This record gives sequence, structure tokens and C-alpha cells, in this order.
Amino acid sequence: MAKLKKSFSAPLAQFDDSIWGFHLRVPEDIVNEFHAKKIKRFNCTINGEHQMPCAVNPHGDGYYFVYMNKQVRKKLALKLHDIVHAELEPNETKYGVPLPEELEELLYQDPEGSDFFHALTPGKQRSLIYLVSKIKSSNLRLQKSLVILDYLKFSGGKLDFKELNEAFKNSKRK
Repeated sequence: MAKLKKSFSAPLAQFDDSIWGFHLRVPEDIVNEFHAKKIKRFNCTINGEHQMPCAVNPHGDGYYFVYMNKQVRKKLALKLHDIVHAELEPNETKYGVPLPEELEELLYQDPEGSDFFHALTPGKQRSLIYLVSKIKSSNLRLQKSLVILDYLKFSGGKLDFKELNEAFKNSKRK
């Protein structure tokens, strides 16, 4: 079966609120086709240069969008109202984002930490994966992964990002 892939072009837009910021509006026919197939997570290739995992989010005004963060905009030198070419295809990975090998290995080696991690919502799992994956150094990714799993075990699987941030800070002092 051929892989479902949809392309579109849209101007880089910005919401008036402070929550979402910059985004690309996804055409309704593309949204409807993916929704009909119950596809929720995607790989989005921007201008043929940069691939990122994403979701197609509802705005509430009857349309859907793909969020464009500052790092991607900076890397591709995108400015407000620039026409951007995007290609969406289903993301078929387990978590909807690539899992760093350091975190994957710790999840394998630490069943208790893994149980707490996998009891989190998929969105919280992706947030934690992102915290690890944005680090370039393998040693630092490993350290951050250790702190995350230790924190989840300490907190009984409850995730409070302020507390987790404190755990990161405390781990640097040791």
C-alpha cells in the first residue's frame, strides 16, 4: 500500500493570542482525509528541507493548523506571511516522535521507571521525549533521562513540570 502523503502551501500566519503563535493553516480536504483514517500524528516536511513531528491542531474557528516553532522558523529563515510548502505524512512511530536511544535504553533497563513513563498520557510522554531529544550531547541526554525516570519514581508517576525542572537543577549541583 502506498504511503499517504499530502502537500499544501500556505502563508506563515500568527495567532493574536500568546499560546500558539506562528502556524500554517492546513486545507480542510487534507484534514478530512486524515481524520477519516483516524491519523493524528504526522511528519511534516517544510520547504523540502526540514522534517519535524507534529499534530494537526484544531483552532476552534473551524480550521486546523500546524504549529511552527521559533527554531524551525529561524533555521529556514521564515518570516510572517512567507509562503511555505508543507508535506504531511502519517507518523507511525510508537510515540509520535523519535525516541532518543539513551531514553529507550533506560526504559528497557528500569521497569519501574518505564511503568511510570508509560502510564503518562501520550502527550506527556512526547513532552518528556522532547526534553531529552533537544539535547545534542549523548551524555547529557542520558543524564536528563535518568533524572526524568528518577523523578517519576519519586513522585509516584505524577508529573509536575515545575518540580521536574527543580530536579534537573538539583542534578546539576551534584
